Amino acid sequence: MDPRLNPFAPGAGTRPPAFAGRDPILEAADIALDRQIAGRHANSMILLGLRGVGKTVLLNRLHQEAKAKGYETVRLEVPDAAGGHLARMIVPMLDTVLRRLDRRRDAGARLCQAGANLANFAAAFKVSYQGFALGLDGDGLTAGSGNMEADLPDLMRAVWEAAADRGTALGLFIDEVQYLSKPELAALARTCHEAAQQGGRFLLIGAGLPQIAALAGEAKSYAERLFTYPEVGPLSPDAAREALTRPVEAEGAAFTDAALERIVADTQGYAYFLQSWGKFVWDEADASPITEDDVIRAHPAIRADLDQSFFRTRFDRCSAAEQQYLRAMAELGPGPHQTGDVARALGTESSQVANTRRKLIESGMIYSQRHGETAFTVPLFDTFMKRTMPDLVPYTPRKRA
Repeated sequence: MDPRLNPFAPGAGTRPPAFAGRDPILEAADIALDRQIAGRHANSMILLGLRGVGKTVLLNRLHQEAKAKGYETVRLEVPDAAGGHLARMIVPMLDTVLRRLDRRRDAGARLCQAGANLANFAAAFKVSYQGFALGLDGDGLTAGSGNMEADLPDLMRAVWEAAADRGTALGLFIDEVQYLSKPELAALARTCHEAAQQGGRFLLIGAGLPQIAALAGEAKSYAERLFTYPEVGPLSPDAAREALTRPVEAEGAAFTDAALERIVADTQGYAYFLQSWGKFVWDEADASPITEDDVIRAHPAIRADLDQSFFRTRFDRCSAAEQQYLRAMAELGPGPHQTGDVARALGTESSQVANTRRKLIESGMIYSQRHGETAFTVPLFDTFMKRTMPDLVPYTPRKRA
C-alpha cells in the first residue's frame, strides 16, 4: 500500500483520522461549555486514564471547541516534575487573555483590576513579568500574598469577571494534572469552588492519570463535588473497528474481518496502539483488502517502534532500582498487584522498597487507586519489561557508608 496515503497518525496528542467511541464524553463537555458561557452552573471536568488512551487528543478537541464557542482559554501542560510550576506557566497565558480582552473594547475597571492582580501575582511568586498592568492603586490589589490557595482564586476571579464584562467566559485546560503539587491542586479546587458559589463564568477541564481523583480529594475534601471524572479507557471492540475502518475506507481500501479482529485483540482497544498497528500494517500490505497475514508480518516493526518510541523513553528515565521494581511487577502480569506481592517477587519486604514505589508514582510510571495496590500507567508495559529485562534480579539493599 502507498505509504503516502497512509491515513493513520500515531503520535503524542496527534488527532486521529476517525474520532470513535468518545461521544458520551464529548456530549457532556459540550453541555458544560454551553451552560457555563450562558451563565449557568456546570461542574468542571478531569479526564482520567492510562497512557495511550487518547486523553490529550480529547483535551485538545475540547479546547478547540471552547474557542469556537467564544471562550477565552488557557491551555497548559504540566511538566514531568514535582509541582511548583503553575504560577510560572499561567502568568504569560493570562497576560495573553487580558490583551485579547483589551482589543475587544477599551479597558474598563474590571480589566484594569485583572491586569494589576496579574502583575501582583507574578511578583508574589517571583515570575518575571513585564506585561499587562493598568494603573490601579495599592488599595485595590489582591492575589499577592504568596499563598497559592489564597491568590489563585483571586486572580482567576478578576480574569473571569473581565471576560464576563465582554460577554464571554474563561476556560482553563490542563494536561498531566497529576504532576501538580498538592497546594496547586488545592488552589484549583478552591478556584472552581468560588466560581460555583459566585456564578463565575469559569470552567476547568483537565486530563491525567487515574490517581488524580484521589489526589484532588486529598487536596480539598469537597473536590469530588466540584468535578466530574470521566474515565477514558480502551475503545470498545465496535469503536476500535470503526477507528480502523473509517480512515482506510476513505482511501478506498479495506480490512478483512480476520485482520480487524487480530488488530483489536492485539491492541486491546487502546487508541495509540490502534494508530500504530494501523500505520505499520498499512505499510506492510501489498494491496487491499489488508489481511491477517499482513498484520502478522507487521508485528516486528510495530514492536520495535513501540519499544523505542513509546516504552523505552519512559523506562530510560528510571533508576536501576526503579527498573528492578517495574520488572518485579511485570513478573506478576499486567496488574493491578498488591504491594506486598511485588515486594515478595523481589525477595524483600514492602518497607524496603517503599521509597522506590513512591518515586515511580511521582514520576507517573505506576499508580495506586486503592490502598495497597499498584498498576502500570502504560498499557502492555509488562510485556515490554520482560523483553527488555528477561531476568528478574532479587532486591539487594544498599549498604550505608
